[in-house]
Amino acid sequence: MQTPTLRDVADAAGVHPATASRALNPATRGLVNAETARRVIKVAEGLGYRPNPIARGLKTAKSSTIGLVIPDLTNPLFPPIVRGIEDVLEPAGYSGLIVNTDNDPQREQAQIELLRGRQVEGLIVATALIDHPLMARLHTEGVPMVMVNRRPDGVDIPSITPDDAAGIELAVQHLAGLGHAKVAHLAGPGTTSTGVARLRAFRNAVRDLDLDTDPELVVICDHWSEDSGAAGLRRLLDRRPDVTAVVAGNDLIALGCYDVFAERGISCPGEISVVGFNDMPFLDKLAPPLTTVAIPHQQIGAEAARLLLDAISEPDRPARSVLLPLSLVVRGSTAPPAG
Repeated sequence: MQTPTLRDVADAAGVHPATASRALNPATRGLVNAETARRVIKVAEGLGYRPNPIARGLKTAKSSTIGLVIPDLTNPLFPPIVRGIEDVLEPAGYSGLIVNTDNDPQREQAQIELLRGRQVEGLIVATALIDHPLMARLHTEGVPMVMVNRRPDGVDIPSITPDDAAGIELAVQHLAGLGHAKVAHLAGPGTTSTGVARLRAFRNAVRDLDLDTDPELVVICDHWSEDSGAAGLRRLLDRRPDVTAVVAGNDLIALGCYDVFAERGISCPGEISVVGFNDMPFLDKLAPPLTTVAIPHQQIGAEAARLLLDAISEPDRPARSVLLPLSLVVRGSTAPPAG
């Protein structure tokens, strides 16, 4: 049995092949009478017709694909962001190709070149590296891009970011309101804009609230990971055993704190309170459930996709940045200091 063609669908629906093509493409369906579009789609389904995106791309010089550049697919932060991206791309007739960079600049460059070789029409980039000459070069070459989770420095690229400074301020205010004066920060890597922004916000918050500003209350973790969080808390407690609360750079670093609490017999929140950042899934199942700053991950992805589709359809449109508000989710890992 021969595979049905677009002409077969058009003949069976009684329309021109160009009309059938527009009706079957979500991006152009609005150009066709609604009743005609429904008839074409029904006929296509009955015949078992499947559009050929490669053939369409050769004809239109468009692939209808977007490259999603993710620094660490094992980080639970990213799947809901990807879901939000797909929720917007699919109705617009686009699909996403995901690559993982492992936060390695050389791997990132190789993966992006791979995506460009597949003729993606734009990129959504979730990396947070501060030193990022590749983004500047791609922008110069006219590649439509949107940055997720960071604002690029010195490059006019659209971006969608959570309000990191406000989120850290919420965490510190919460702990100060409970009576904590010796609040520490396990910061993310200093090579990432997110780590730097949250550390700056922490220092500003403890100063504004007249809390202990001893530099030894800040430890910079090597990675956004549980192991790095545990190593950072060990260093912190060895030099400041009197600390009563910790603001972690993200939830994975906060999970590392739980490991140290278990190995050193520390009660949380009886002896040390801890606040995370991101609100990953299943944090409410921890013992104790983790207080954290919630990021609207799916909304970030959806807004990123909309910004990129705008950049593709209107290349000369000025770059637009969106800053999303955050909220604090109070659970069982924070309490007033002992005594």
